[in-house]
Amino acid sequence: MKTPSYWNSVNFMSLALWPLGCLYGLATALRLLLKRTRKVQSTVICVGNLTAGGTGKTPVAVSLAKLLQQNGKNPCFLSRGYGGRRKNLMVNPCRHTAADVGDEPLLLARQAPVIVNPNRYQGALMAEQEGADYIIMDDGFQNPSLYKDISLLVIDGDVGLGNGFCIPAGPLREFKKLGLHRASAVALIGDDKLGLAASLSHLPIFRGRLKAVAPSPLTYDIVAFAGIGRPQKFYRSLRDCGFNVVQTRDFPDHHFYSENDLQSLLELGKRYKAPVYTTAKDFVKIPPHLQSRFKVLEIAVEWENPAELADFLLQ
Repeated sequence: MKTPSYWNSVNFMSLALWPLGCLYGLATALRLLLKRTRKVQSTVICVGNLTAGGTGKTPVAVSLAKLLQQNGKNPCFLSRGYGGRRKNLMVNPCRHTAADVGDEPLLLARQAPVIVNPNRYQGALMAEQEGADYIIMDDGFQNPSLYKDISLLVIDGDVGLGNGFCIPAGPLREFKKLGLHRASAVALIGDDKLGLAASLSHLPIFRGRLKAVAPSPLTYDIVAFAGIGRPQKFYRSLRDCGFNVVQTRDFPDHHFYSENDLQSLLELGKRYKAPVYTTAKDFVKIPPHLQSRFKVLEIAVEWENPAELADFLLQ
């Protein structure tokens, strides 16, 4: 789905849907309260958020694994494999496709091993059998089945927590107070345009920003497309790298591209005599025989104080 514009403010639409949002938040609260939580021996780090839509969880998870590896640890990712048809396995990027395991596990597997299992506890046990001493959950903050030693909430500094209402009236996956009470720390990504840090002063805040790994040259026109929660963030990153984005196409988050979709995008590139760029998350869903005809902009998290974050994870 694309992030609705009315999630950013209190307006007629959000107020009309507010009762449904309250029911959604109540249902989440009851699930968190009533479901049994089980613990494993490894340290479990949950990289989650309070909101639906793109906040940068996957690049944050990748950066945490890298920090742990630099400190001699053996992290393993745990994902439910959203959109994939196969479960309860370790991802093999040479054999599995996005249709098999989902798009995000393929991205995570470039940094560390990935277990795909919607049963988080069983997946964590499998990760331990593979030798993991740290288990990084990509998402799952609202899933109570596995005990979390550290819950890191990722918040986009551009939009914060939106209008503060629960889905469908706003972007929140649960009541704000309940979620912040369970959080261990916050990863604030980008400039804090809404002054959110002041209201989160009771939690450790680690500041970072998404940095594009810019290809060169940087002076030509391009066409761009994305199937993520907030595609405008991707297009802005391209412009920040010096590209002139002459045309864009948006797709729903986690969209699986058909042959017609991809051929239409290539035709758009031909019309503008421009290369076609996309995100790494979208690129892994392009069939191998077409990947050479598209370009990808890689994104990484740059932390203000990576040593402090590493100490927090290792303490």
